[in-house]
Amino acid sequence: MTVTTMQPRSPLTTSGWADLVEAVRETGRYPTAAEAELVTRIVLSGFGGVLRGDSREAFTQVLPPEACEALSSTTAEILQPTAREFVESMATRIEGATPATARWHVSSVLNVLAERAGTPTTARLISQLPPGYALLFGLAELMGTAA
Repeated sequence: MTVTTMQPRSPLTTSGWADLVEAVRETGRYPTAAEAELVTRIVLSGFGGVLRGDSREAFTQVLPPEACEALSSTTAEILQPTAREFVESMATRIEGATPATARWHVSSVLNVLAERAGTPTTARLISQLPPGYALLFGLAELMGTAA
């Protein structure tokens, strides 16, 4: 898997699964839609275990049904993992990933989710997560919100 520099994206105007995967493909500079789709499904499934109650609901309102299914495929973990623990868990789930490439994959997907949900919804979510998630969403300016 080849990874290059992440590119900022313009706001999305559609909400279908193919559009979501394409946004992840462009953001993460993945060579194929199939690779972007696989990463998206794995990250969403894992992130579903991090989310609690209304946080999950907020994202299901802005995501296509396929993404909601992936997000809902995992029950919430008893203890929310730190951002670092979450990335490390993704490294074990994504074939050939290291912690560094897993961070790239996670950020590629979460950046697109942040675009879809908008800053107020994402900021509310980040405030309910352990420290470090703001960076994964590409929103370093919200780091104080997560403390």
